[in-house]
Amino acid sequence: MAIAPNNVVTLTYTLHTVENGEKTFVEQTNNENPLDFLYGVGMMLPKFEENIAGLNVGDKIDFELSAVDAYGEKDERAVAQLPADMFNETGLPPVGEVLPLQDNEGNQFRAVVIEVTPEAVVADLNHPMAGKNLHFEIEILSVRPATEEELSHGHSHGPDGTHSH
Repeated sequence: MAIAPNNVVTLTYTLHTVENGEKTFVEQTNNENPLDFLYGVGMMLPKFEENIAGLNVGDKIDFELSAVDAYGEKDERAVAQLPADMFNETGLPPVGEVLPLQDNEGNQFRAVVIEVTPEAVVADLNHPMAGKNLHFEIEILSVRPATEEELSHGHSHGPDGTHSH
């Protein structure tokens, strides 16, 4: 069965970022802990899905997404100055720490601390992969039609469709 919309796809991948022609390892999955997702419902990067469309079980593919087609270019203006007194209870975070934040509409996101002063914590609001090309090495492990429950929930319930949440 070829990958098409409303299929559950299970695959393994190795992900590297690519900057100035240099690859840096980010993460990988394996057969014991693969990635599974409902294809075609917006859960994955559109260009990622485009690259695996039509593949079958056992197929392997190797491709690179430009930053624009992945998490976008880095926006140097996407920086927030958080008042130091926000951290009175927990203490000032170190540079590099990832902060869980929430906007006025309740949307959750993460920011990386890039500077700490006695007055403020400066946080980069860009996605951690913004401005980076992504290189994927993928193997397709299984492709199956999604169940009615998965389609109504809008996500996969595991490689075999039986995992609950």
